[in-house]
Amino acid sequence: MTPTTTAARPRTIITADPELDDLNSMIRLLLYSNELEIEGLIYASSRFHWRGDGAGTTFFLPDREYDEPQTSWRWAPGERFIDDAVDAYAQVHPNLVVHDPRYPSPERLRSVIREGNVAFEGDMSEESPGSRLIADALLDDRPGPVFLQLWAGPSTVARALLSIEERFGGSDDWERVRAEVSAKAVITKFASQDASYDEYIAQGWPGIRVVEVATLAWGYMARRTVPAADHRLLSADWMRENVTSAGPLGALYRVWGDGRQMVPGDVTDYFHLSGHTAQELRDLGYQVWMDPQPAGEWISEGDTTNMLNLLVPGLRSHEHPAFGGWGGLAVRTDDGADTWAIADSGFGRGGDEASVTRWFADAQADFAARLRWSVAARYEEANHHPRLRIEQGTDLGVPAGGDVSLTAVADDPDGDAVRVRWWVYREAGTCEADAVLDAAEGSATAVRVPVDARPGDTIHVIAEASDDAGEHPLKAYQRVILTVTAP
Repeated sequence: MTPTTTAARPRTIITADPELDDLNSMIRLLLYSNELEIEGLIYASSRFHWRGDGAGTTFFLPDREYDEPQTSWRWAPGERFIDDAVDAYAQVHPNLVVHDPRYPSPERLRSVIREGNVAFEGDMSEESPGSRLIADALLDDRPGPVFLQLWAGPSTVARALLSIEERFGGSDDWERVRAEVSAKAVITKFASQDASYDEYIAQGWPGIRVVEVATLAWGYMARRTVPAADHRLLSADWMRENVTSAGPLGALYRVWGDGRQMVPGDVTDYFHLSGHTAQELRDLGYQVWMDPQPAGEWISEGDTTNMLNLLVPGLRSHEHPAFGGWGGLAVRTDDGADTWAIADSGFGRGGDEASVTRWFADAQADFAARLRWSVAARYEEANHHPRLRIEQGTDLGVPAGGDVSLTAVADDPDGDAVRVRWWVYREAGTCEADAVLDAAEGSATAVRVPVDARPGDTIHVIAEASDDAGEHPLKAYQRVILTVTAP
């Protein structure tokens, strides 16, 4: 299991289409822009959204349930939902930098907004500003990886790769360039929302690491898989108290019955309404595909699993898909040479999504705290993460049958008490036998490695530091990877 070499903060480019879940995910992303190097925010098309070419060309696929050929589909004239989110971010940026000076300026974020291949579903016939930005990032001299998040269809990324092939294909440099780009790009995707992945990327670029992150837990069907104890985090009361009342970014966040539509007249978007049964909505002409919920409740952040494993540096979940983290733990698939999918996804695969939902409450508390940063002009007005490090380091060799002591050094910038909990992330390691912790709580523990562990086996130990702030308690994490050595 070879981790991806990473810089201090992951480099990432996001492609998104104008659906409300993408808007909500974009708001979350901007609140974590201090943890990332965001190098592109790109408008993209999908099978669910496209702009049209502006020339009146019609587009029709016989397997779609469109009433008539479309010049555009679920795309507002002058679409600017990414710009709207960055504009809201600009209003709160002076507060955010009080809590972390690494938050990028609004000007920096605006400078990487581009339009991608949006004319029609899967269109990669021409370069676009977005595809050129992606190609430039994949060809630059900076070390990888570059995480390409596909919240929409793959066509803009596919066009970028095709442009690289057109430039270098047939030359003496082609095999080298393809190998370097393949090693640098990491694609995460919420399903293949157009055909360009299967028909071009998978065929022409089989060496690129691709992680399928489609889950129910962060999407429209979250109530089916989020644990019952966490349903309060989807409730109108929680959303109102912690999200929609929290300044410009919170006010932009979409909830049931908020009176807004992404595209006026969209018959598939009835989320702006409340107080109607599913049948009543159908009678009004809507295509009802999920049960309506009470006003103010959670709707969706379907594409958030693309980003979650990039957001918590101490968990190191961005280093390898099998490490697991807020976005779930992935396993190898037989789709390609380096293809992965969330191990227990319920998205068409019937899993319970425990590897994702175990972190749901932590992620929501963290989101609420960051929204509070956005409206708190003084550092003392909000809670902040504990600081945590492991005295012995986070990559250690241990012989089979041996013990290793681990010491957590934790404090809190707000002066809160900090509790440290230790646990073995059994599914993330490769050791088949169970390691034993001497203590599950406290500043120190010892790990006993099984005597029958094999050299090269790994054991992942998570240290989790929690503060005792009442309203928005926060956690910090460190993952220690123990590699079994020869006796």
